[in-house]
This record gives sequence, structure tokens and C-alpha cells, in this order.
Amino acid sequence: MSSSDGNCYKSIPCRRPLTPGKAKILALGKAFPKQIVLQDRLVEGFIRDTKCDDPSIKEKLAYLCKKTTVQRRYTVMSKEILDKYPELATEGSPTIKQRLEIANQAVLDMAAEASLSCIKEWGGKVEDITHLIYVSSSELRLPGGDLHLAARLGLRSDVGRVMLYFLGCYGGVTGLRLAKDIAENNPGSRVLLTTSETTILGFRPPNNDRPYDLVGAALFGDGAASVVVAADPVRGSGSSGESYPFMELSFAVQKFLPETHDVIDGKLSEEGINFKLGRDLPAKIEANIEEFCRRLVEESGKEAAAVGGGGGKVKYNDMFWAVHPGGPAILNKLESTLGLSSEKLECSRRALMDYGNVSSNTIFYVIENMREELKSKEQAGEEWGLALAFGPGITFEGILMRSLY
Repeated sequence: MSSSDGNCYKSIPCRRPLTPGKAKILALGKAFPKQIVLQDRLVEGFIRDTKCDDPSIKEKLAYLCKKTTVQRRYTVMSKEILDKYPELATEGSPTIKQRLEIANQAVLDMAAEASLSCIKEWGGKVEDITHLIYVSSSELRLPGGDLHLAARLGLRSDVGRVMLYFLGCYGGVTGLRLAKDIAENNPGSRVLLTTSETTILGFRPPNNDRPYDLVGAALFGDGAASVVVAADPVRGSGSSGESYPFMELSFAVQKFLPETHDVIDGKLSEEGINFKLGRDLPAKIEANIEEFCRRLVEESGKEAAAVGGGGGKVKYNDMFWAVHPGGPAILNKLESTLGLSSEKLECSRRALMDYGNVSSNTIFYVIENMREELKSKEQAGEEWGLALAFGPGITFEGILMRSLY
């Protein structure tokens, strides 16, 4: 059943017609390491594993664990790894070789699992994947993880590969922007976008000279995510072909804030990655987010007119919001600055609660929550929404999206 006329397939769960030529998300998958960390048990385990005997650090970590609102996370780190590599918990040890041995394999395993889960939901054939975008700030090697993942999945040898390294928290939305461009400019393409992250490179014993290490210990988690993106999903219905798209990618923007490159600072050293997060990050986002969102929302009127919606700028509270939950302070600032009603960021808060901040992956956990929320409504829900993420630079990434439910 073709969608080339702009209509939904017969018997599909979407309620809105498809826009010919626009990139669409057809499927979503995710994966996590086996080790689960419950937030209310993290402090004792972290203090034990790092052999920390400073009661003030324990007190600070306990405070941060409550403040983050995270309830559980998944992690590659385990007792077996620390038993094999005790130097990871030793201050000042040159351990980049060991960390990469663990991280490179771990992110590939999670990326493959998430990709296979996504491909299964999509319903297409592996050999029909024409492009692969792989995003990670947690591995480093030549050839890159994109080639390793393509080989693991059995993608064809002429698949168009793109590797996005060390973008941090906005990497998932950057990947979506790139997938949109590829899908819309290469007729018949099927783009597999996969992100995979682990905190192994940044794990280290706490030190009062590095206060942000405790924020990382209380906030960040590990995992992977994957989506299939295409502009012309026309091959079949349900079990006999591709899955039905659930979201269109209408308009994308990236922007960096001049002279803010040191607000989020990360350096690779012999001891892994050292991160520094400026206290003014939420304030910087607050001061610039309204102008950034206004540009995206202005496009919603044009897009609505193009699909027969009558035009007219959509109001913030008439939209759905898929925001990368870098932390509760960022979400709170965005909510108050834009005057959003409390339920608008619920999908982001729930993702933070269930997984922590998993860097580039987290936006897809938010989008999955949003998909289930929009799908479950008896009547058509919000048609237009934004996917937003913030990261080093300070860089803003945003995509105007259109729900097909």
C-alpha cells in the first residue's frame, strides 16, 4: 500500500496523512548493559568500590543523588571489571588503554543490540539499509565504531557510513538532523541511526579538587538507542513489510553560543576523560532558549499550511516537547522560561528518572515515551512538537517534529 499520495496506510495506527518527501522515523530500539544501579544504593557501592574514606564526599554524593531525581541507571562497570582492573579505582593511574579496551567492546555490543531491536521493529531487511550513522562519545579507535557496527550487523559493504564522535549530549539530535538530510536527498534510502554510550572513560575515585566527578557519578548512565529513518516508506503494511512511521522530521536547526566553549569542558588524558561543567550552564540555556525555540515554532505555521493545517504559529503549550534531560535544573529553567505547563516535560523527566543522563542516547528514550503517550490518546494529540538537546559549545540542536498519531 503506497503512501505516495500523502495518506496513511490502511489499518495503521496513525491518524494523520504522511507528508511526501519528509523524513520519518519508522522504528526505534534500545539496549542497556545488564548491571542496574538503584539510586538509593549507589552511594554505599560507589564509596566502597573507590575505597573513599572521606565522609564529606559521601555526604555530597548522597545529596546529589537525591537532587538529580534519577531512580535507577544501567552501567557497564561491574565488580568483575574492578577485580580485573583495580587501577581504575586508583587515583592518578594511567588507565586509558584499559578503559578503551572495556569501552570499545561495550559500546559496540550495546549498539548492535539496539540496532537489531530497531531493525526487528522496522520489519525491513538488513541489506536494505543504505546509510549508517553512528554516534558515540565513549569510544576511540581506527577504524571507527561505524565500521565495526556495520560488520557486526551484516550491512552491505557499500553502505554509506558516518561516524559522529564526542558531541556529548546533543549528539542524538545531530544524528537525527543528518539522517533527515540523507533520507530526503537520497530517494529510496533507509538510514539506520545508532547511538551508544558508557561512563567507563570517566569513572574515577572522587577527589575534592574535581567536584564535577560526583555530579557524573550521581547523574550519568550507560546504554544505546537506534532508529530507522526514511522519506518514502511505501513497502507493505504491518507484518508483510516496513513498520508504519510515527514521527516526521520537519525542520532542523543547530546553533552554538559564542564564547561559551569552556562552560562544558572535556579533555582526554592518560586517566580517561575529565569533564568540567560550569555552574552557569542552566542560566546560559535559559537566556538563549526562547529565541532558539521561536525560530523552530515559526516554521510550524509554514509546515502546517503545507500539510493542509491552515497555517498560523503553534503556541508552546499546544505542542509536545521531547527535551534531552541533561539534569532537573535545565528542565526546570526551560519550563519556567517558556511558560510550559507541568505535564509538557513529563516524558523527559521520566526518561531521566528511569535511565539517568545517557548522553546522546537519552533523546530517543524521551521520544519513545512521547510515542507511547501520543499513541495512547483516544483522540489525536498534539500534532507539532520539538526535539531539543544541549551540549558542549554551548551547542543547541532542535528539530520541529510532526506526530502521525
